[in-house]
Amino acid sequence: MLTLLASVSHARGAPESFADLAQQVSPAVVNITTATVVAQDTGPSPMVPEGSPFEDFFRDFLDRNGGDQSPQSRRSSALGSGFVISEDGFIVTNNHVIEGADEIEIEFFGDRGTLPATVVGTDPNTDIALLKVETDEPLPFVPFGDSGAIRVGDWVMAMGNPLGQGFSISAGIISARGRELQGTYDDFLQTDAAINRGNSGGPLFNMDGQVIGVNTAILSPNGGSIGIGFAMASNVVTKVVDQLKEFGETRRGWLGVRIQDVTDDVAEAMGLADARGALVTDVPEGPAMDAGMEAGDVIVNFGGEDIEDTRELVRIVGNSGVGETVRVIVLREGQTQTLRVTLGRREEAISADASEAPEETPGEDAPLEKTVLGLSLSEMTPELREELGLDAGSSGLVVTAVLAESQAAAKGLEAGDVITEAGQQRLETIADLEARVAEAKDGGRQSILLLVRRGGDPRFVALPVEE
Repeated sequence: MLTLLASVSHARGAPESFADLAQQVSPAVVNITTATVVAQDTGPSPMVPEGSPFEDFFRDFLDRNGGDQSPQSRRSSALGSGFVISEDGFIVTNNHVIEGADEIEIEFFGDRGTLPATVVGTDPNTDIALLKVETDEPLPFVPFGDSGAIRVGDWVMAMGNPLGQGFSISAGIISARGRELQGTYDDFLQTDAAINRGNSGGPLFNMDGQVIGVNTAILSPNGGSIGIGFAMASNVVTKVVDQLKEFGETRRGWLGVRIQDVTDDVAEAMGLADARGALVTDVPEGPAMDAGMEAGDVIVNFGGEDIEDTRELVRIVGNSGVGETVRVIVLREGQTQTLRVTLGRREEAISADASEAPEETPGEDAPLEKTVLGLSLSEMTPELREELGLDAGSSGLVVTAVLAESQAAAKGLEAGDVITEAGQQRLETIADLEARVAEAKDGGRQSILLLVRRGGDPRFVALPVEE
């Protein structure tokens, strides 16, 4: 109890006022107005039969009232927030604030007036945009802080243009860290500082006047603030901004693997002490394959950082430099191995066409069919390859049916799945699978790890060896 009281006594109390902080940072916060030209249909024109006695009348009427009845255009405007990050006029905001805009106008705090802005680059994945204004005099700006140092319960202040009402501040605490909404690279700080529409793109400050987040989203049933707001962490934003400033686009690292989380049953089937890391399900042609990575490897450390799950690996790889050589530690058959991977570029990999698998000549023997582990299985045939839309070189066992009360059904296996590995060894025949099951039993394992492909997408599934 004494230790608890001592800890509480050192806790920082609420600030007496946020006025000094607001006065310090407000000159660098901006309101953003965008304009977009939108085509607008004026409605149907009068239909007059050719040769009608009213034809000349309606032609004269239309000429007097604007003549051409083609679609007109109107200007649509939107409001948001942003902040200046350098004295030469670079401004950060949300991508959704300026997306599709034909004109962007920056309004500065106080009597500094407005300036037009151009888009330097955008990153829809993190909803960040970098703008630039031209000015002869240096602009007030704010620095980024370390979002990794902010703690749950620390005081923060949000500033922006809520609901188009102009410069406004709100204060609260960090409610949670590491929130994920929908994006692959999400790393949101959750705050109860009031954030409303129009605050998007504005800064979230720590008590030292540093930006530790970019206000991006709210969670609300009615569209207004209910004390659940999200700001993209500054440690993500700074990397994106640096790349947009240098290249006008993002250049994220690419490892070149398909992965899944290590669940408790998968860990047991693989003989792992802990359910952590990222399990590699497939290694297509790319950096990982060149480095010797294999399906079934568990990535436990990347570039000196321990990997807890797939989300963390994707984030760390994406934040790594293209062309950078990284030390990757994997678990393979119970032993650690260190690989050195030279990363590619994710954006190029996504746009590249997938390579075709080499063809192989199928055997002529009739396939064996049997039920194992609650699965009705058939060995691969040319007919099954064609029916499932598989490449000529595809091998494995085809699931033709799943027993309704089996663990296989509970794990989501279904007819049409193809099992290509068991116990991290390739399967060609049902006898291969039965041998792997027997080995698992002899080794005291309660389950066996299967590599299952559905529509070309691989995943590992652990099934009990006693069905």
